[in-house]
Amino acid sequence: MIHQLVIAAITIVFGIGAAAFYFYGSNWLLDTMLPVRSGRPDAARNTRLTGLIRPWLFLGPAILALGLYLVYPVFASVWLSFHGRDGKEFVGFSNYIWLFNDAGFRESIFNNFLWLLVVPAASTFLGLVAAALTDRIKWGNFAKSLIFMPMAISFVGASVIWKFVYDYRAAGQDQIGILNAIVTYFGGTPEAWITLPFWNNFFLMVILVWIQTGFAMVILSAALRGIPEETIEAAVLDGANGLQIFFRIMVPQIWGTIAVVWTTITITVLKVFDIVLAMTNGQWNTNVLANLMFDWMFRGGGDFGRGATIAIVIMILVFPIMVWNIRNARREMEGR
Repeated sequence: MIHQLVIAAITIVFGIGAAAFYFYGSNWLLDTMLPVRSGRPDAARNTRLTGLIRPWLFLGPAILALGLYLVYPVFASVWLSFHGRDGKEFVGFSNYIWLFNDAGFRESIFNNFLWLLVVPAASTFLGLVAAALTDRIKWGNFAKSLIFMPMAISFVGASVIWKFVYDYRAAGQDQIGILNAIVTYFGGTPEAWITLPFWNNFFLMVILVWIQTGFAMVILSAALRGIPEETIEAAVLDGANGLQIFFRIMVPQIWGTIAVVWTTITITVLKVFDIVLAMTNGQWNTNVLANLMFDWMFRGGGDFGRGATIAIVIMILVFPIMVWNIRNARREMEGR
């Protein structure tokens, strides 16, 4: 334990030191090569050049990292998707033909669409309700902290917690799973919840809804507080009740923010992997695209071609939502 802490501390100190050295050193070098002291005949030219170059000194490392860890893998995945198991033999569109004829892929994409239908809608709705209710009570900030707390837990950690909720013991034994304990208390029969076909997908979705509701609540709470009081006062004077004010006055004014929250959670759902891996490992008809990609890429000897093909499908599904989300967020910032 001490050894890992020492290594972590050294890594942090080295990383911060290297970043500081780069930024101070690169700026010093730029100022040395292009001095802008008054009285020099080239001061105006150097001032213009340093103004053009300096921003790239700060952006350069980030652009390099994005290119290395995001852009390059995209092109590498596209290239691999047209090659065989070892990534060397060119097979054309064979991997794509296999993909759309594979029962495992059809199961995974069906499950992904189930997640897309349920999780963004449930998380956004519950987050909106929580935001509206917590703003009306004295201990609202404390309630918000409790609702937001799952966001601080990793997906794997949340899965471990919910494994105890769904835990199953045979009938007649003490049930340590909360859900089965409640069922048996009221005279029911314990169930292995995460093995129930079709419904087990919804039990897994609950975990992500539990995590993402806090995120939706925080964003939507800020949006609700930005609604002009005049519109609400006018609705009250016109005789509108609380529900009418909420759904007909407040919600339409924050619809853009709701859409951004919805699509952000949608992107998370398309990439969902940790929860399925930790809870069922894709068994009992719960597989999703990311888990299927992991299976083909890293298990059973690894098939780089098929794994990359599934990765491309995930990217194609995520990309238009991401672009729309960015454009919508930009409109929100510009007040349009």
